[in-house]
Amino acid sequence: MYTLLKNKSAGLGTELVSFAQDLVRQNSVSLDEDAAAGLVEKRMNAVGFDKVFRDDAGNVAGLILGRESEPVILLNSHLDTVSPAKGKTADAPEAGSIEKGRLYGLGAADCKGGLAAQIYAGALLKRSLLPLRGHLVVAATVAEENGCSVGVRTLIEKTLPEMGLKPNFAILGEPTGLGLYYGHDGWMEMDILIEGANPFHVDDAAMAIFNDFGKRGGISSGENRLETMSIRQPSFEKAEGCHRATIPMTRRLLPDEDEGGVLKEVQHEAGLVAQSSGMVAVEVMVREEKQRMCNGRTTVVKHLTNAWETDPFHPLLARARQSLAAAGCEAKPGKWRLGRLGMGTAGSVLVKEFGIPTIGYGPGLEEQAHRPGEWVEVARMSEAVYGTAAIVHGLIGVPVCGWTTDEI
Repeated sequence: MYTLLKNKSAGLGTELVSFAQDLVRQNSVSLDEDAAAGLVEKRMNAVGFDKVFRDDAGNVAGLILGRESEPVILLNSHLDTVSPAKGKTADAPEAGSIEKGRLYGLGAADCKGGLAAQIYAGALLKRSLLPLRGHLVVAATVAEENGCSVGVRTLIEKTLPEMGLKPNFAILGEPTGLGLYYGHDGWMEMDILIEGANPFHVDDAAMAIFNDFGKRGGISSGENRLETMSIRQPSFEKAEGCHRATIPMTRRLLPDEDEGGVLKEVQHEAGLVAQSSGMVAVEVMVREEKQRMCNGRTTVVKHLTNAWETDPFHPLLARARQSLAAAGCEAKPGKWRLGRLGMGTAGSVLVKEFGIPTIGYGPGLEEQAHRPGEWVEVARMSEAVYGTAAIVHGLIGVPVCGWTTDEI
């Protein structure tokens, strides 16, 4: 089976690279992914997915049918990118160009290279004529970078259930350097609100809180340095007879922390600091905003990404490692570092909100994400096609070596 997959995957290299170049050349800043979605939809149809569709959020999904309704595996990568850096990076190759075996351009690593690999993993399984016991869904989702995975939430909450599909497990095409990743820390953006009748009290309290939290924030010490907290200067306004200050703050969330606990902690600490400044009220809340999706629909987004982890001994991870090893691919487990606040993956939604065991397997490197001159190795994209197909067949192929849906 692995020899068949490997031989067939070798013939997909030119198609894969050409498609990945087209994807990288196509701008798809978060909340403006429609043109890139059109490329994906067209390619999924061309390579033989059994059904291809777009949903209300603007996601594109391709379905490869198995013999039975379960298990269902979801391959997921996001279409969108962060906004391009202002100005031109010196000597940066043009988007979509290939130099010294690397495909360059915004989103190459995070995660259009991974998306292309997942689409062609589906194509590889179809062309190899290897039967699947369960269904395979490959989804290119929107609003991950600026929408905190709104697209994935719509896909799992509405789109797939309407089709009678419920993923038993998921694989993200996010950058892992072809490692098997199973979790990461989270982060939360908060607004610390200070209100009072006396503007001097409000000003004093706001600056006291800003200075106090500013001393605690910054970068963690040690070999693996991580951004732990950032805080911005307060803004001031007068509203309805009172004075108000707002302090934006972003804080890392560790695996044992949750939204409610952190809000209480920050409010308690900010309240203590403000006590000496006079009569003011302090409230802390998660930042929310309305965002207009690429299809014109408006939604409210919470600036929150929960920490998540799939048990490293879960059968999903164990089976993925076995499949990669059997296919002759490296299968090194790990977790995303997310050294900079504000980064994350759809695993937070899949695991924490919907209880879907999730891992990551993608060709890009995490340190390339959101960087000027972003690139992904072409050879790693090809290997990701083969490795992803091997994992999928190991999970839902026929035979499945004694696996049952209950075990997964």
